[in-house]
Amino acid sequence: MINAELSGVNWFKSSYSEGSAQCVEVAWLDRDRVGVRDSKNPTGPALIFTPGEWNAFTAGMQNGEFTRPTA
Repeated sequence: MINAELSGVNWFKSSYSEGSAQCVEVAWLDRDRVGVRDSKNPTGPALIFTPGEWNAFTAGMQNGEFTRPTA
């Protein structure tokens, strides 16, 4: 998928990031794929996840797999 194809999609941020300039935006794409981009650079590159990849990522987030270790 090229950037021109992403320009017409509806990007959104989490309600937890209200007022923050530093967050990611997500878009629901065709064929159940998910787009993710940097909100500070909306014309820059976007990552595209398959349904399985997105499900694994969000499950990992919910299970604390990406929690930063404490020193």
